[in-house]
Amino acid sequence: MARSALPIITMVPAIVAGAIVVVLTLGTLIAVALRAEVGSGLGPADWAAVRFTVAQAFVSASLSVGFAIPVARALARRQFLWRRLLITLLGAPFILPVIVAVLGLLAVFGRNGVLNTALAAIGLPEVSIYGFHGVVLAHVFFNLPLATRFLLQGWLAIPAERFRLAAGLNAPVGRLLEWPMLCVIVPGAFLVIFVICLTSFAVALTLGGGPRATTVELAIYEALRFDFDPGRAALLACVQFGLCAIAALVAWRVSAVDALGTGLDRVVQRWDGSRWIDGIWITLAAMFLLAPLSMVVFQGLAGLDDLPAEVWPSIVRSVSVAIVSAFLTVGMALALALQGGRLVAVIGVLPLAASSLVVGTGLFLMIFPFVRPADMALPVTAAVNATLALPFALRAISPAVAATTENYGRLAAQLNVTGWAWVRLVVVPRVRAPLGFALGLAAALSMGDLGVIALFADADAATLPLTMYRLMGSYRMEAAAGAGLLLVAISLMLFWICDRGGRVNVDV
Repeated sequence: MARSALPIITMVPAIVAGAIVVVLTLGTLIAVALRAEVGSGLGPADWAAVRFTVAQAFVSASLSVGFAIPVARALARRQFLWRRLLITLLGAPFILPVIVAVLGLLAVFGRNGVLNTALAAIGLPEVSIYGFHGVVLAHVFFNLPLATRFLLQGWLAIPAERFRLAAGLNAPVGRLLEWPMLCVIVPGAFLVIFVICLTSFAVALTLGGGPRATTVELAIYEALRFDFDPGRAALLACVQFGLCAIAALVAWRVSAVDALGTGLDRVVQRWDGSRWIDGIWITLAAMFLLAPLSMVVFQGLAGLDDLPAEVWPSIVRSVSVAIVSAFLTVGMALALALQGGRLVAVIGVLPLAASSLVVGTGLFLMIFPFVRPADMALPVTAAVNATLALPFALRAISPAVAATTENYGRLAAQLNVTGWAWVRLVVVPRVRAPLGFALGLAAALSMGDLGVIALFADADAATLPLTMYRLMGSYRMEAAAGAGLLLVAISLMLFWICDRGGRVNVDV
């Protein structure tokens, strides 16, 4: 028998993938640090941006997790007709382009939105979505579903036998079963959402309310695009990387552990709680999630006839960047997953400590002396999007690759099926489903990106999200809504094609 279950795989693809990640994260950080004006320090406006960034991330994460607890508890306790569909829709904001979701929120909570129209009809003053509370509202919209999914998994992981035992003993379920689970799940969920809110750019760009509502990433963008102050932008990028690195490190250290043991996988039957209260929480969450999405579709259909000519070339550019970015992401993820090891795991989480604006700033400073940044807008955007999507793709692919190696590695080694033959004949057919999912997810995330492209692109290299943002800035809201509907449709189509393609003739 073969001594090892691991066939010999060439290390070159993994080395290349690791080098790309290191250059685009640590390399760009070094480039930024070398240009940072450390002596001048941060000005009052910069410190205000740091405080605003941390404060909005803390409040957004707290509200997202806080509201997700009763929603997830209600979903775990109740069975109803559209429950599975609603749980599936909870994943939509993660794929939904940020700029489109912001447009939907403006349609509901904006100056001429549904809420202010209703308030004006009954003689009440209007509310403004811009500023701190608008940024927090948008972040809660994006992250409440994510937090609900995290917590729902925690509730469903509690063995049914524990609930039956608690019922037999008439014991308090909340204190003995749910509270210990929340103590394990909530810190990790809070920190993940905190990191996401720290690196949010499009939300602050569209809903920020001037100097008092500026995040660090928005300050970086303004320093490069409007003031052209690379030194200040570099210093702010170092601060942003430090904030993200600290939060990502804490999030990595706080890992969930199974504190309740295992059961026999029986269906949980719940008897506790009020059906009315659970129904109210589920209804409110569904309305909060579906109302902006419905407005995007409703207004987008009306705005399709008002689309300007520049939308169509931007669609071609967006799809091209998304396809290149998706294949690059999956290629790097597969190469790293095949190599395995602790170093690969560290490389795989490096992008979590970075952000698109920090990486983009580093690349801007690196290429500016040699070429015009606008000429490199699309290749740079594809590379950065691929790197930032790598942790999600690696998380999807790595377990399947490890299981394939464990199950078929020794047999392949005995038959001398190694190297590329091992990858082509054994690994890829066995991991088609997660490969397709990762490919679709990376393509959808790249389609909706408004980070690096806003830093580099000029009018001739704008992608669809940037074109949509410019339409919003010129108050052509109907045209922006039509472009947003196309953006959502293309993003979901790319995700569906890739995900479905990976699962064809696969029993999953």
